[in-house]
Amino acid sequence: MTVIAIADRRPNQTASKAASAVDPCTGCTVGKLSLCDALDAEGRKRFKPMVRGQALEPHQMLFQEGDAAEHVYTVTSGQVSLARSLPDGRRQIVDFAGPGDFLGLSLGLEEPVTHRLSAEALTQSRVCRLPRAAFNRLMQDEPALSRRALEFAARRIRASQEQQLSLGRKTAAERVASFLVDMAERNLARGGNASPLSLPMTRADIADHLGLTLETVSRAFSRLRKLGLIKLEGADRVAIPNLDALSSETAQSA
Repeated sequence: MTVIAIADRRPNQTASKAASAVDPCTGCTVGKLSLCDALDAEGRKRFKPMVRGQALEPHQMLFQEGDAAEHVYTVTSGQVSLARSLPDGRRQIVDFAGPGDFLGLSLGLEEPVTHRLSAEALTQSRVCRLPRAAFNRLMQDEPALSRRALEFAARRIRASQEQQLSLGRKTAAERVASFLVDMAERNLARGGNASPLSLPMTRADIADHLGLTLETVSRAFSRLRKLGLIKLEGADRVAIPNLDALSSETAQSA
């Protein structure tokens, strides 16, 4: 597997922990997708005073690998990349998180708890954050929240297993096709459209996520375009004429 190095575009400092005191639940557009949707009315009364909103600028770090994991987060808008550094300085993008995605479930039980990944905003983004200790107490008192957390964790495990299959067995075109199908299906799950698909991450980010070189990713996009499976509408926009046809290509590319 090839993992490419990406130029460090990150600010020197992790995002400020200053957060808006305004109730972040007001006007929330991801309620049905988020972890907190599992709470009943009484649980939400306990939850709301604990949570704070936090805005992120493009390429601003939410947290870095090794930071003390004092909070858990739900992405409410924008896109965030989750990456892990390799000993030689390279990094592997593990996933891309969007509205409704919960960050912090995959941490271990050792003390002090630290982040195993770095989270960087790809676009102007917003998260709501909750102190980890308060979240743990809330899970103990709210079985429905614990069940929802397990569902989120299981979903992340399935995604990780799918990525392992992609990295180990699929061709470059299959990997890119699988990535585009996954992004489209996530949009559909959030109530959006499968096409056109906005890709705020760079081709280099996609290469880093899929274990390919930048040149190989570019060739894979060109191949899918020539097959009529996608239409490129700029560097960050892809039209998918037929999602089923693209899905079939995830296991048939040569």
